[in-house]
Amino acid sequence: MPSLAAVLWDMDGTLVDSERLWDVSLADLAAHLGGALSAATREDLVGSSLRRSVSTVRAEVGLDPGDEDGVLADGRWLLERTKVLFAHDLPWRPGAREALAAVRASGLATALVTSTYRELTDVALDTIGRGFFDVTVCGDEVSATKPDPAPYLRAAELLGVDATACVAVEDSPTGTRSAVAAGATVLVVPAEVAVPPGERRVLRESLVGLTVDDLRAVLADAPGVARDHRTRADVH
Repeated sequence: MPSLAAVLWDMDGTLVDSERLWDVSLADLAAHLGGALSAATREDLVGSSLRRSVSTVRAEVGLDPGDEDGVLADGRWLLERTKVLFAHDLPWRPGAREALAAVRASGLATALVTSTYRELTDVALDTIGRGFFDVTVCGDEVSATKPDPAPYLRAAELLGVDATACVAVEDSPTGTRSAVAAGATVLVVPAEVAVPPGERRVLRESLVGLTVDDLRAVLADAPGVARDHRTRADVH
């Protein structure tokens, strides 16, 4: 079992409660296009790329999801609307800032790995703080985004570490699948959508009180076994 080399942080729903802001901007996009977004479709889009989100919203309101010009124009509209929301109201997830600070103080390598595009991520980083991360990987900077492993593989490559020696911190099924496919072990802290137990993942209710030792334990305990953080705590 490798020792912990790096912590790879998801952004939306993990560090900041931005999924609630995406709720607003995606609903606004659907209304802008003359329709409405169902709750089931919104849930399916948690953790998705901008392109998939726009194409799905277009299909939901009866527009062609394969119309390239329409997808590009609507994607630009969605980005601009979300940038306004990110700039004015981007709340932290419970315990996230303290967890970032603890990992940074430990000297472990860190990366931000998000499906969000660079221009919007940069707005979010004005709140989160760029100093918490050695590298950032955004959705428009990789060949394929989550649930593909490419974002996490790219982050590990930029840090000069093996993905199998990394713990990813995620909130969504999409992001969890991406990190597991890359070979990382995942600390799952669900926010908007439940994440099922599975290989190389440990479930935790929140980031409140998270320590570097907890992250090392995730890497040691999770491979091949579905475990729940609260159950482990209870029996020890």
